Amino acid sequence: MSIQISAKTDYSYLFSGLNNSNTGGSGLTSLLSDYTSIKNGTYGKLMKAYFKPESSDQVQSLGKKSVSKVSAGSVTDAQAKALTGIQKSTDQLKESADALLVTGEKSVFAKKAVTTTDENGVESTTEDYDQDAIYSAVSSFVKSYNEVLAAAGEVENNSITNRLNTLQNSTVSNSRLLSRIGISMGQDGTLTLDKDSFMKASMDTVKNLFNGTGSYGYSASAQAGMMNYTADYEASRATTYTGTGAYGDSYNIGKLFNGYL
Repeated sequence: MSIQISAKTDYSYLFSGLNNSNTGGSGLTSLLSDYTSIKNGTYGKLMKAYFKPESSDQVQSLGKKSVSKVSAGSVTDAQAKALTGIQKSTDQLKESADALLVTGEKSVFAKKAVTTTDENGVESTTEDYDQDAIYSAVSSFVKSYNEVLAAAGEVENNSITNRLNTLQNSTVSNSRLLSRIGISMGQDGTLTLDKDSFMKASMDTVKNLFNGTGSYGYSASAQAGMMNYTADYEASRATTYTGTGAYGDSYNIGKLFNGYL
């Protein structure tokens, strides 16, 4: 028995009859026919022929290779890696920005009882900011911000690029306030945090920048979330299979196959 493979004869074709609204009562007949083709081994022979040993390594790898969140099908390995980098870095940026956005008792900006001792050994307790905790949170934000810039530079996607530009424009707009708390922007767009300058700065200014709706921190969180969403979407497009042996942008009849195995 020989099997002729054409560009449109993928495994989805076996169930193509189920996707035709005009088939009426023939849907069950088509299903039974397709089931029979699997049961008697026709489907197995089809797939063995398609992934025969002499086929290219690239085609064979499509049936074996999988990457967490991203499959390198219609995208190159470099693009898949870049999308993964965007997913991870924007997750971290959003997490660090959201930590600064928390309000109430759990906010990093919630004032706490601070005990100090003067030169005469007299202790006094006042309500004040925990500067060490705030510095740690802002430092995490700066690190994550720079990682997003590095990751986005490897991605060729207009939507992600536009979101990155919006994030950077927001940083530029707030550059004067950022400089007051020890954060400067380099020519490459990356941020640098000077600890000594930060500790001398007003924590009220830091709070205004990073806490509350409409703040710089809020904008950064929003842009990171949208970049992450775009990266997830582009990654999911790379996981759909087509009849040409590649992963494509549409996911239609082939989805039915998963439900019947």
